[in-house]
Amino acid sequence: MNADDGNTLARAHVSTRLPARDLDRARRFYAERLGLEPVDERPGGLLYRCGTTEFVLFTSTGSAPGTFTQMALTVEDIDAVVAELRRRGVTFEDVDAPGFRTEDGIAEIAGNYPSKGARGERAAWFRDSEGNLLGIGEPVL
Repeated sequence: MNADDGNTLARAHVSTRLPARDLDRARRFYAERLGLEPVDERPGGLLYRCGTTEFVLFTSTGSAPGTFTQMALTVEDIDAVVAELRRRGVTFEDVDAPGFRTEDGIAEIAGNYPSKGARGERAAWFRDSEGNLLGIGEPVL
């Protein structure tokens, strides 16, 4: 089914939700380490916007497993972003997985989705203050 088939979900806006055991601690991490401030808030939730997308940090008694990428951000210059985040105190994960591994925090990944027009991707991962695993990717054209 494609968007022209009347499927309302194909036209929906997607927004990520990330759990936080301590919303004040998470707010500080996102401000101090990532340079992001919420654009809106409600009791138990903070709304952030990046480009044309958004995500929410919400108070949760559960915790993220941190075993998979929960949110990924596409950037134009991963080297500059990683360097800036390191200056702000972000620690990047060392990854050694089938098909790629990080060197100095960044992995070279072969292949990409054909619709993206890239031949690969450069990627890096880090955890936020709540244990959520976040990724940064730069398409290799």
